[in-house]
Amino acid sequence: MAYYGKCIETVIEQLNKFKPEKDSPEQFLEAASTALQTLSLQKQAFILEVLSGCLEYRKLLAVVVDAFYVRAGWLCPRADYNLFEVICYLATFQLEELGFQLFCDIVRAQPVDKMHKFLGFFFNPLNLCSWIKDEWSLIYETAHVRENWIDPLMRWQPEVQELIHQLEEVMAIQPPLSKTKAKVTEPKEFNLTVPRPRAIPVPEPVPVMAKSKPIPRSTYQPPKERQLLEMTKRFNRWKAEELLLKANIEEMRCAVPRSRGEPLMQDSKKKLQLQLMPRILKTPKLTFYKPSEVLVKLNTAAILREGSLYQRQVEKELQRVDTLVDGARDFSEFLQWQKEMQAKDREEELATSACRRLQGKLSREEAILARQHLAQENKQKADQKKEEMAELKQQCAERRLQEERSMKELVEQVTEVQKNVKLAQMKLLKGRRQIVQEVIEESRELLQRTIQAAKEEQKERCELVSQLRALETQPVRKGKLVDLTQIPGYGLEGEMSVVELRERLALLKETQRREEEEKRDQIIQGKRARSQELQNTVEQISLCRAAMGRSAALRWEEKKARSAAPGTPSRDERVLELRRKIEEKVAERRRTQAALKPVSAPGPARPKPWAHLEEQHWRELQRSRERRLRALLLSSSAGGHGRRLEAA
Repeated sequence: MAYYGKCIETVIEQLNKFKPEKDSPEQFLEAASTALQTLSLQKQAFILEVLSGCLEYRKLLAVVVDAFYVRAGWLCPRADYNLFEVICYLATFQLEELGFQLFCDIVRAQPVDKMHKFLGFFFNPLNLCSWIKDEWSLIYETAHVRENWIDPLMRWQPEVQELIHQLEEVMAIQPPLSKTKAKVTEPKEFNLTVPRPRAIPVPEPVPVMAKSKPIPRSTYQPPKERQLLEMTKRFNRWKAEELLLKANIEEMRCAVPRSRGEPLMQDSKKKLQLQLMPRILKTPKLTFYKPSEVLVKLNTAAILREGSLYQRQVEKELQRVDTLVDGARDFSEFLQWQKEMQAKDREEELATSACRRLQGKLSREEAILARQHLAQENKQKADQKKEEMAELKQQCAERRLQEERSMKELVEQVTEVQKNVKLAQMKLLKGRRQIVQEVIEESRELLQRTIQAAKEEQKERCELVSQLRALETQPVRKGKLVDLTQIPGYGLEGEMSVVELRERLALLKETQRREEEEKRDQIIQGKRARSQELQNTVEQISLCRAAMGRSAALRWEEKKARSAAPGTPSRDERVLELRRKIEEKVAERRRTQAALKPVSAPGPARPKPWAHLEEQHWRELQRSRERRLRALLLSSSAGGHGRRLEAA
């Protein structure tokens, strides 16, 4: 019951905010839905459904509630107007959907006397079948009102009368309110004992701050967890770089032709395993599949795309042969110059990678020096903070003494103010009595005016109902004879009867059916021709793949031969300059560390178990980058040479 009582209260609050002159129902419902986001989904659905229904049928509900205030609810406050609207809406439109038991729970959650009076007035059969039906018929059709609203309410009469009887019993059990006018409360002065004079408080001793503990050594030492996280991050980066290098060296298995033999795959796998074997930890085991085990299913778009690619390559090759036959020059000199330029580019890229690695080491040394300088500055700041804390303690003690003095003065002022409170209370009571008498007189006048206006409005409605009933009694001619073979004769161009129109529609449908069959035959023939073209394209693709497999095997052998050649160390000026700077930074860091050792607390130096692993990781990272760059350069040069061999 409390659950539905809260829901009904929320609906009433929203209806109180609605102003028909300014607000539109759609915008008001959107604003209400945003305001109810904090409630559960079930509560939101129930509240929004009841709120939208009350706004939609506001005119019907106003007829019943206004008549209730005029005839039976004189003593009910006007603030309960929206409550009666909600109960009237639930009883009229939602009683069958909610169920009678749920409706009873909602009614019992509201004030008993108000619900008993309203339900007795609304479910009175005389009221439902007479003036309520007539008033609703002025807004909607009479048949609709009778079938959808009046008849269901009459069917629920036995259950509702039983509910009204239960509410009457509950009212009989409750103690009746006294009808005599309540007497005005007369304030009396309290008979309080005179408090004893307060003793002068003993001054509190000034608290002595405990001596602070020294700063632990672990403050200036990095935690072990951070070192473990850094080592894990470096290991993951190293593993990712190794996998990237392997992916760049190794061709995609789905593009390997079937003509390539299995021994070639085994040799490449052994070579990769020897190159990528880690020295610190083992890499995850990788699974290699044979080319014969990979099944690639091509769709129509892929077949056409690959066929057009091979067709362009063939046309380009034929065009090159024609130019050579016509007397074009050979590109051997250009290719030789291109190889020299590529070798220079490889050397430049190796030098650049070495510079990046050395710059990383240099930035690491600079970060260590900055951390050491920061430790010195923090120590100086800690000494300054200690001096400032001592001054602040002294200022706090002085401020506390001043506050105690101000509190004593405030207590004296409060005692003086309390003496004048009684006179102010007597004046306030007299003013409130006068205001209450004025409000009672105004409410009586307003009630008389509303009763007179309601009587006049009722007379006008009765006259309007009598006029409408007189109009309904007039005879109305129903039905009309229709000849489907007759032309309307409106004078329009192409005018025809309904029978002729149906015949023409039948002929039009027959022609459309024949056209659809012809289109279907054309589509089937086009699909057959398309499938034949795709079959020819697939045969051509298989031949081109076999030729590309042979050329790829030659490129792979050349790549193996070139990768065996060792690379020359870089002698670039930038690399030498960076190495010199790194040596200077390392020497400076060692000098600063030696200067900081006497300042730190004495203790045994902890060994760094990850130092040799870190240096080994940097060496492995440098080697892997060099191998990756060398392999990429070799693959690009081998790809160009393979294309030239394939063209030859």
